[in-house]
Amino acid sequence: MSEGTWEKLSQVAVQGAEYDSGERRPHPKCLEGTRVVLLNYIYGLLDTKKEKSRLIWLHGTAGVGKSAVAFTVAERMRGLKMTEETKREKRLAGTFFFSRKYTKRRTTGYFFATLAYQLAINFPSVKTHVDKAIRDNPALLHPDKALRDQMEALFLQPLRQLKFRLQECPPLTFVVDALDECTPESFDQSTFDSLYEDKSESELAELISLLAQALHDPDLPVTHILITSRSEAHISETMQNEDVRPLVCEIPVKIFGEGVAATISLDGADVDEDIYLYLEHSFRKLQSRCSAFPQPTKGQLEQLAIRAGRRFIVASTMMKFIDDRHNDPRDRLQLMLELTSELLPGTEVYKLYDRILSTCADPKRAYMHLSVVAALVDPLPVSQISKLLGPGEGKDVETALAQLRSILDVPTDSSLPVNIYHSSVRDYVSHHSNCSLPQVQFLTSPHSLIALSSFQFMN
Repeated sequence: MSEGTWEKLSQVAVQGAEYDSGERRPHPKCLEGTRVVLLNYIYGLLDTKKEKSRLIWLHGTAGVGKSAVAFTVAERMRGLKMTEETKREKRLAGTFFFSRKYTKRRTTGYFFATLAYQLAINFPSVKTHVDKAIRDNPALLHPDKALRDQMEALFLQPLRQLKFRLQECPPLTFVVDALDECTPESFDQSTFDSLYEDKSESELAELISLLAQALHDPDLPVTHILITSRSEAHISETMQNEDVRPLVCEIPVKIFGEGVAATISLDGADVDEDIYLYLEHSFRKLQSRCSAFPQPTKGQLEQLAIRAGRRFIVASTMMKFIDDRHNDPRDRLQLMLELTSELLPGTEVYKLYDRILSTCADPKRAYMHLSVVAALVDPLPVSQISKLLGPGEGKDVETALAQLRSILDVPTDSSLPVNIYHSSVRDYVSHHSNCSLPQVQFLTSPHSLIALSSFQFMN
């Protein structure tokens, strides 16, 4: 592959979309001993070669751990060789982790260029074909190029070159995470125009249909694609299309074996035990760093695990609240036990966010600053958020956000941007009705606030 073409491809490929990118730290990962049945089932599907290629669709509500499963699967496939002789070629052919937080990760425009780049690194023999495709049509690397053309030249043609070489090898694996986060921008739900919604849905439908079309190609090696997403109607409808449905293996799904029906699910009863193990492990790590911290009793662990409602994001947020490294974890544990004692088992993660906001010195200001962080197209450092909002609304930004470290990544280095930990935070502040605190009900929407502040700043 010519150096100039490879350089162009490397610049267009979205490095942050790779499963182990530094942009995605801390990487969500299934703790050893958790999600065992689910992971083993997925590994079994990915190892199946004698059948046709598959679209494995793992879906569920926010915070059930889809990205952790996607990362864990990708990491395992990255550790498996295509053959015993090879040192370079791995089962993991490519990954794309969508995210509304980053411009290039919330569109399909860079999807196939990113996979082509990863595929060529893993299988150097296809570099020549990728190089020729780009030299013949340089516009393939433009994000507005027709997705079908990008798929044919950057995905299908390189994979076809591998069919003969890989016919005795296990299947290739691609992992596509958070498909529902492929969206034009993060708009305020109260003003979200149906035009953008339609554009987003049609873009996703086209991508799913094209991936299905690719897997139907008889000239491809057996290839499995693991896709994760929320259980959204437009994605489900596309998965049920006539050309897609025969390829789809859906999870949650019932599996029957040896006469006994077992349910593989992201939020089944076995998740309670997994969350208990996660909390137990997290508290042990806390005690190893803070020897004065006493381990919670079994009853306290069970209370927290049950109140998590089979949502790993709730358990993770609980631990970040307790172990924020700026307060005594013993006091924070007692406070969390009090906060969650009012929650019903299986409650929405929004209720926990309500409780955390209620502990802030000024919940209204904390909510406003949280909503601004979640609404920003590109994350900003604390100092720039304060400067953008001006002397009035930008007052005490650092103090307010510091009280939200359990749901925000607030770096100690003030030059680094503040980020939300989970997309459910963005959903939470997308509409005032999601928050039960009366103080926030009449606040200006974050998008209006940012727009007004930007005009004032420019003036």
